[in-house]
Amino acid sequence: MSPGGDLLEHTARFCRLLRAEGLMVTPGATVEAARMLELVDLGDREDLRLGFRSVLVSRVEDFPAFDEAFERFWGGMKRRAPRNPPVIPPDAEPSEERGAKSLARWMRADAERDLEDLSVPAPSAKEALGTQDFAGFGDEALAEVTKLARRIARRLASRPGRRWKPTPRGTRVFLRRTIREALKTGGEVSTLAFRERKLRKTRLVVLADVSGSMDLYARLLLQFLYALQNAFSRVETFVFATRLSRVTGELRTPGYRDALGNLADRVQDWSGGTRIGESLSTFLSSWPRLVDRRTVVVVLSDGWETGDPEVLGGALAVLHRRAGRLVWLNPLLGSPGYEPLTRGMQAALPHLDVFAPANDLASLEQLARHLSL
Repeated sequence: MSPGGDLLEHTARFCRLLRAEGLMVTPGATVEAARMLELVDLGDREDLRLGFRSVLVSRVEDFPAFDEAFERFWGGMKRRAPRNPPVIPPDAEPSEERGAKSLARWMRADAERDLEDLSVPAPSAKEALGTQDFAGFGDEALAEVTKLARRIARRLASRPGRRWKPTPRGTRVFLRRTIREALKTGGEVSTLAFRERKLRKTRLVVLADVSGSMDLYARLLLQFLYALQNAFSRVETFVFATRLSRVTGELRTPGYRDALGNLADRVQDWSGGTRIGESLSTFLSSWPRLVDRRTVVVVLSDGWETGDPEVLGGALAVLHRRAGRLVWLNPLLGSPGYEPLTRGMQAALPHLDVFAPANDLASLEQLARHLSL
């Protein structure tokens, strides 16, 4: 019997608590913890504790901190109970409060520096940052993420299309117009006409997962989306956890700290559960005109779906038919040994044009290539 959605969400929250206590719990370890739930007696707290400790703790010196965190999080669970009951930790913090605290924590960190005035890392530092997982990024790396988003926006804005247009000067002769003008002077070519390719008018729609399981990556990826939103005019941005919120206007606010403040007021389910299918269905019903054959839709999520996977598959099938390209970026895909075995990813994969990682700068560098139509 597979663990229920609530238990998976609580497991992700427990892993976040361990990270907050200083334990090195990677996204891959979180995945292993979820798989472990199928192998232990969920009604036996000691069995559950040992199972979590075997996959989430890598150093003996971390055992005391782990045991204290486990007792605090799962303390309301009885020592022995009927097998496979729903496990709900006591005093569960509402998702609205968790989201507000997450954004407030980011804003306090950002208040200590001006993102736009950060110094540019040396070439050797850039090379190191290229393959460093976002989960380990510090505040100094935010500036590099901003610069990357601006480079991608410039590429999108200057990408030539298939059609041509006349231009006063250039390197490509517009032979048909040149001949037509020559006929007016008896066939004598007195001037050359030129042409150039029209720029592609690609629209970008980004649907970003800000649920609890994405906490490790959400801060850096949100900075990336903020920079992209302000550098490329034809982009619409949405975020979702248990429900969908359009945040295009909030991200266009001058100043990243002010944008975070607006998001705190606008998005009430930050760091909550994950209902990807329902959120995508809401997008299709509420903003259908944002997607056409010139639109690239990007879903940014780890695929931890707690809703009905059939709803997710149905929504993606519609998006795939309407959009020019459907791209799914998964931060976990960059982790060694990761396999897309969750119900959400299994439902999503048949409908995607591109399935790619988004866990470091090198993977995001490839985004411009994925967005070409």
